[in-house]
Amino acid sequence: MICRPLPLLALVVTLAGCGGDAQQKPSGGPGPGGSGGLPPPEVEVIQVERGDALLTPELPGRIEAVRTAQVRARVEGIVERRLFTEGSEVRAGQALFRLDDRPYRAAAQAAEAEAEVRRIQLGRLESLLPMKAVSQQEVDLARAQVKQAEAQLARARLDLENTTVPAPIAGHIGRALVTEGALVGRGEATLMAVIEQLDPVHVLFTQPNAEVLRFQAALAGGRLKASAQQTVELILEDGRPYARKGRLLTRDMSVDPTTGAITLKAEFPNPQRQLLPGTFVRVRLAQGVAEAAVRVPQRAVLTGPQGQYVLLVDAQNKATPQPVRVGSMAGADFVIEEGLQGGETLIVNGLQKARPGTVVSAVPARPAN
Repeated sequence: MICRPLPLLALVVTLAGCGGDAQQKPSGGPGPGGSGGLPPPEVEVIQVERGDALLTPELPGRIEAVRTAQVRARVEGIVERRLFTEGSEVRAGQALFRLDDRPYRAAAQAAEAEAEVRRIQLGRLESLLPMKAVSQQEVDLARAQVKQAEAQLARARLDLENTTVPAPIAGHIGRALVTEGALVGRGEATLMAVIEQLDPVHVLFTQPNAEVLRFQAALAGGRLKASAQQTVELILEDGRPYARKGRLLTRDMSVDPTTGAITLKAEFPNPQRQLLPGTFVRVRLAQGVAEAAVRVPQRAVLTGPQGQYVLLVDAQNKATPQPVRVGSMAGADFVIEEGLQGGETLIVNGLQKARPGTVVSAVPARPAN
């Protein structure tokens, strides 16, 4: 039998059929135990509890020095020398600047000579009075001239003394506002530096009068108990609490008509000069104790289009939003007036990973540092 070659077209069709079978074979996949899903996100939770809460609303305030003194030139002159280190502590009476005293020294010497001349003239007239060589009126006039010359001498000596500019109070002195060679005191007392007493410091803060009235009504109605704690806490600009407690000094008895608020003043120790005048801070003022209150960390309260809410973990380990109504502050926590009863599992950390309705892996929250 003679074998004949297949036509070229038949050969191509045969090869194409074999390749098609290879392409239709399913590719390998994961084994029977493999899974393509992600594990539930881990969140930190706490159990909501009820208990007594000391209400401490946070109020805006500003730090002030206890005493501030402006160092000014009392006489006209040229600044010769600065006698202090900028940014240092100075004592009361310490010399801060020295002015050119030559004109005042000459004026004092002239006034002293004039007073001496008047005294000599008075002595001569008094010696002639018993002999009736002069009248009593001339002697009285000479005595008045002596007093006038002595007053001018005292003024000249005071001007000479004022060429050395002293510190009116002890405290922290800032930068010098004049330099050597500057003319000061012409026409007005030139401001040369500022001294501030920074230990302790005062904090002025405000509270809406409507809020004060609500607290007073709650105390009168028995919904709050009066707090025995009279200390005041300070929150710095970076959010950290100040280590030392303060005390409330005064409370205004009038309401600012433009803001509807009253002004209060507290005093804080400041040995490390950490609190600087002009700094804006927040003050926590103890105002009453709420019994059986629900309090949660501030970070657990979220805000959405429908208002404030928290995320709870339900029995199916799903993140569930719960609307709440926030009341006063209790330290760093919010007091919840409506929405929580106690016993709920509340998400406090990992909120950005817990979408409502998704399953989460809840672990107990680590204690705050």
